[in-house]
Amino acid sequence: MTLIHPQAIVDPSARIAEGVEIGPWSLIGPDVEIGAGTRIESHVVIKGPTRIGEGNRIFQFATIGEECQDKKYAGEPTRLEIGDNNVIREGCTIHRGTVQDEGLTSIGSNNLLMAYAHVAHDCRVGSNIILANNAALAGHVHVGDHAILGGFTAVHQFCRIGAHVMCGAGTVVLKDVPAYVMASGNSAKPHGINLEGLKRRGFERDALSTLRQAYKLIYRKGLTVEQALDGLNELLPGCPEVGLLIESLEASTRGIIR
Repeated sequence: MTLIHPQAIVDPSARIAEGVEIGPWSLIGPDVEIGAGTRIESHVVIKGPTRIGEGNRIFQFATIGEECQDKKYAGEPTRLEIGDNNVIREGCTIHRGTVQDEGLTSIGSNNLLMAYAHVAHDCRVGSNIILANNAALAGHVHVGDHAILGGFTAVHQFCRIGAHVMCGAGTVVLKDVPAYVMASGNSAKPHGINLEGLKRRGFERDALSTLRQAYKLIYRKGLTVEQALDGLNELLPGCPEVGLLIESLEASTRGIIR
């Protein structure tokens, strides 16, 4: 059963699926689609064009699908897409894209955005990610699956955070962080492979050993990224997990943290 509080404001053109709950004083604008089983608490603002999947929970005072904080933005109908089973806590802000990129901000599924996290325009956030309290992504940032960004982490525009990365609290990311790497500091420095996180996700001992070897190729041998990639490609046949690391290095445009 769909439950819309009488004090909620829902535009008649919004597409609200079965089983959605919308609390009092929330505003759902035009060009908004909300999937089945999503629960929206009080005082939430959702503007379109925005598509939200199934089973999400959005807490009070979150602002979803707002116009971006970019002086070049001139009212173009850009989009926000959010997947399934995400938890978006109090005061989070998620902005639509710009035509200077692909006009799209996207967030995958099964993510936890803690209170006051910010996802700026044109970000691409994967799945199974945690953005802790007050973590902030500037425009055009890409975040890979299973990454965890500690509280007050700040990521510069156009940076890429690889899959399975762990950033400590207060980290300032000014360059790309390769997959599997732990980073912390202002500015961010690498501190080894995220072994504990990978163990929790079921990575085998042999894979972890090879990933540690891969990390040393990048950070302990004095090699350029291009030279390290040659060594990583030699490791790839015996350890498919190295592929994510290779992809993150090849996709880097800002250079990697050192």
